[in-house]
Amino acid sequence: MRILPVSVFSAVFGATTAVTLPAFAQTDVWALLGEVDINEVVTDNSYEVKKSFPKQLEDGIEELTITGYAMPLTPGNLIRELILVSDMGTCPLCGSPDHGTSLQVTLAQPLANFEDGARITLRGKLSAVTDTTTWQSAVLENAVRIDL
Repeated sequence: MRILPVSVFSAVFGATTAVTLPAFAQTDVWALLGEVDINEVVTDNSYEVKKSFPKQLEDGIEELTITGYAMPLTPGNLIRELILVSDMGTCPLCGSPDHGTSLQVTLAQPLANFEDGARITLRGKLSAVTDTTTWQSAVLENAVRIDL
């Protein structure tokens, strides 16, 4: 049995008290992100990306914990932004044109000497990206690494 933080459980299930759930009943964050429906609409004079979000993601999740493989968005010794994927074989920055769900992450504090492709666990605020000019569907903001 695992105990979900009140804020995550509340955001996902609408409860206001902590509840203990069996591990199999917890929300799979990667599956939730994969449920975002994205449709590109291109005409002779316009471009629009229409997105439909699962109910749990529409208003964001104030405190979310997620584990994945991370690739920095920019080179350097201090990493402030990265892309997180559930499987390195589906990383959009690793050369695969048929990539899976990815999540852009902005960190509260930069990570020093970060190893590309490292498996990490982060906690931050998950927000839906409603911008109609990008395929990006969600971002984890003000994230902190919790698996140190």
